[in-house]
Amino acid sequence: MPLYVDLVVFLLAGFTFPLVNVLLSKLVRRDYPDPLKEVSYESGIVPIGDARVRYHIHYYIFALVFLVFDVEGLFLFPWAVVFKQLNPAVAFGEAVVFIAMLVVGLVYAWKKKVLTWI
Repeated sequence: MPLYVDLVVFLLAGFTFPLVNVLLSKLVRRDYPDPLKEVSYESGIVPIGDARVRYHIHYYIFALVFLVFDVEGLFLFPWAVVFKQLNPAVAFGEAVVFIAMLVVGLVYAWKKKVLTWI
């Protein structure tokens, strides 16, 4: 049983800490009931139409392609930080292969007309 004491303490702390914070914030906060707080937009502008508008799937694909290239471009930063510690020829070759894969993906997206904004 003594082996599980730490686990029980962490579970109790993990469950009680958020609950205590929420309850404490409800007790401490000021409450100003206002009917404008129930409006969809807090700017005070009356909403017109329905909020559930259908978007073309092309916009989502465009965003996903951007996200993929953005994250993959982010992988170049750790490589650039340790570039001087690596063998320059090998590091440069790895970078060329990595960028070539990005270019192949970019050409593929271009051929599929993903990069055209409708």
